[in-house]
Amino acid sequence: MAAGESPLHQFEINRLLPIEIGGLDVSFTNSSLWMVIAVGAASLMLTMSMSRGALVPGRWQSIAELAYEFIAKLLSDSAGREARKYFPLVFSLFVFILFANLLGLIPYAFTTTSHIIVTFAMAGCVFIGVTILGFVKHGARFLGFFVPHGVPAVMLPLLVPIELISYLIRPITLSVRLFANMLAGHTLLKVLGGFIVALGFFGILPWAFIVALYALELLVAFLQAYVFTILTCLYINDALHMHEH
Repeated sequence: MAAGESPLHQFEINRLLPIEIGGLDVSFTNSSLWMVIAVGAASLMLTMSMSRGALVPGRWQSIAELAYEFIAKLLSDSAGREARKYFPLVFSLFVFILFANLLGLIPYAFTTTSHIIVTFAMAGCVFIGVTILGFVKHGARFLGFFVPHGVPAVMLPLLVPIELISYLIRPITLSVRLFANMLAGHTLLKVLGGFIVALGFFGILPWAFIVALYALELLVAFLQAYVFTILTCLYINDALHMHEH
């Protein structure tokens, strides 16, 4: 880290290709570039892994099949067999978030999931999608999701607003969890990296910490993709089955 440079400098969004349409800034940025790279890398890995479809899978085919089976089982266990039709959405979310998180750990790369606007956009799409699904599936009866079962009628004026608020903040909690973990981890890595440069030979202790933290960040990259995915599965379950779970 250069002298005087903030550890948050790595999260700055820079325009690579300025574009303005109708007064709206839709420039292609470093964040856009790394999202394209994440999609391209994921697509290439999955395509190449399954191109041969060998009976005895190789290393990459095994990884692709394990990922497929992992998400398929997660969705089925969380939301039932009826939710299988939403597998492409859930699998795409998991793979994109995982690749975006992992690519962000490459030195001088950009972590798109460290920006709340990116994570909130994904969480918002999930929230709107499952809400529409709930009303399509149940009609006006979906409003009953906000009425706890077995509660005395006198308590409903208090509990219904609480249930409604807890539902409406889902995209906030879903997005902040991913964004905050990526932001905090990468900031700490940058700070420790600065100590190594500043201390020279005596930076061996921060170096040991940064190796351990990097390994932890690899685990966090997977865990955060998993958490986002399983919560999406649970929200789908709520929309499909309401209080049946």
